[in-house]
Amino acid sequence: MRRNQLALLLIAIIAVQAIGLGQWVRYPTADVPRKADGTPNLSAPAPRLPDGKPDFSGLWHVTLRNPCNPAVNRLSACTEIGGSPLARNIGANLPGGLPFQPWAAAIAKQRAADDGRDDPHVRCLPDNPPRHWGLPHLNKIVHTPKLLVVLYEVNAMYRQIFTDGRPLPDDPTPGWMGYSTARWEGDTLIIQTTGFRDDLWMDLGGTPMSDATKLTERLRRPNYGSLEIEITVEDPKVFTKPWTVRMDQSIELDTDLIDEFCLENEKSYDRMIRSRGK
Repeated sequence: MRRNQLALLLIAIIAVQAIGLGQWVRYPTADVPRKADGTPNLSAPAPRLPDGKPDFSGLWHVTLRNPCNPAVNRLSACTEIGGSPLARNIGANLPGGLPFQPWAAAIAKQRAADDGRDDPHVRCLPDNPPRHWGLPHLNKIVHTPKLLVVLYEVNAMYRQIFTDGRPLPDDPTPGWMGYSTARWEGDTLIIQTTGFRDDLWMDLGGTPMSDATKLTERLRRPNYGSLEIEITVEDPKVFTKPWTVRMDQSIELDTDLIDEFCLENEKSYDRMIRSRGK
């Protein structure tokens, strides 16, 4: 990591810690199952909605995280920050990598060569699914029998997943989050999402998404502390075949979302461009 980029990251860590002192980051989470010694029992059964289905409500953070880098984490515990390696390359665990169409492979290669300068995330634009599941920020799920809402920490973004039986729109206005509906198969919630924009990034490495993308997410909560997320991507414009990854989540207790508005006094983008030009 370049010196000036490291300095910016350290400043960001300090800022987040300072902001967090005045917010509900130490407030006890309600109704946490406990062991006999009083510690959280993360293996306890998952809570249930009034209709008997699993309740996915909670504050979640990606389970598979990048290893601690002491040079970056000198000012905070390694457990406090950290995204998944799949946030940089969502196909990192796929044998042979992502099955790109030739033109899409060329675009991803060029974006990587440009060091992500056109990444919507770098430009403080929304983080579309499935990308938000792997970044270091928290996802807060609010679950009711007819609607699941994902509140995303950065830029006060949200995603609505309807479970009230409505169909996907026939001719949607393309969006960052797409349009999501879901149905139950036993205790698994199957989410279908379509209607994406044609210029999205699936990861920091520049994996493209097109308006032909169909996203299928299978969510399970096998116990109180875990959320299993299996994601299948179908996009015949970008890929030669469908592919599937896991981006499981772990619950975060005694904390809450913190305001993080990327564009507020944003200075790092210009410095990143200048550093790449040297």
